[in-house]
Amino acid sequence: MSDFAGLVAIVTGGASGIGLATAKLLHSRGARVAALDLKPDGLPDGIVGIEADVTDDARVAAAVDAVVERFGRLDVVVNNAGIGAIGDVAANDDDEWMRVLDVNVVGMVRVARHALPHLRRSPAAAIVNTCSVVAWAGVEQRVLYSASKGAVYALTLAMAADHVREGIRVNCVAPGSADTPWIARSLRHTEDPAAARAALDAFQPTGRLVSADEVAGAIAYLASPLSGGTVGTVLAVDNGMHGLRLRPQPPR
Repeated sequence: MSDFAGLVAIVTGGASGIGLATAKLLHSRGARVAALDLKPDGLPDGIVGIEADVTDDARVAAAVDAVVERFGRLDVVVNNAGIGAIGDVAANDDDEWMRVLDVNVVGMVRVARHALPHLRRSPAAAIVNTCSVVAWAGVEQRVLYSASKGAVYALTLAMAADHVREGIRVNCVAPGSADTPWIARSLRHTEDPAAARAALDAFQPTGRLVSADEVAGAIAYLASPLSGGTVGTVLAVDNGMHGLRLRPQPPR
């Protein structure tokens, strides 16, 4: 498939996990791709790495300008950079709240702000934000992270309304628990990582975590010109975590 032929895409957080899977998929389907990341190392051939910190407006502007200078245009923005947080409402201090919201929410604003002038000139402009199922599903010990992703969901809808008449489609993808380096690092801090991973898998209706490639496939769908009628949509890739209510399985 070459639905992205001739198009230029930015993927933030593009050097690992869902971001890297997305960058590779878009490139395989014809896009010229720039992966913006704090450490854009070890990227596969054909994907341009650009160092960028989404909490620094000047560096975001420079990174977007570098992409347009190199490729001459910008058509697709995948706002994927984000960080996690664990704990109840009393667990994180004000500085941590500001840090997570700055990366997960305001970081997307900065990237979109500097991309908009270029996207307005594209015949196939699309922004895809990475949200999460915890934006609307209550999960224990995820208050700060959930609040940030709830904001991303609302941000996506508002952006979609603002820019649809400019020909810029804005959507978001909402993964459930995904098999990414962040999950792996979190499990390493538990008393029994293997048992914790087994419990996490068992919690999923499908009995396994969502893969980064599966989330990337959803992002590519939303970003593709083939989904030109899809605007202001949240696409869940969560193994049915939110929508399904399954009976407990009998012991084996």
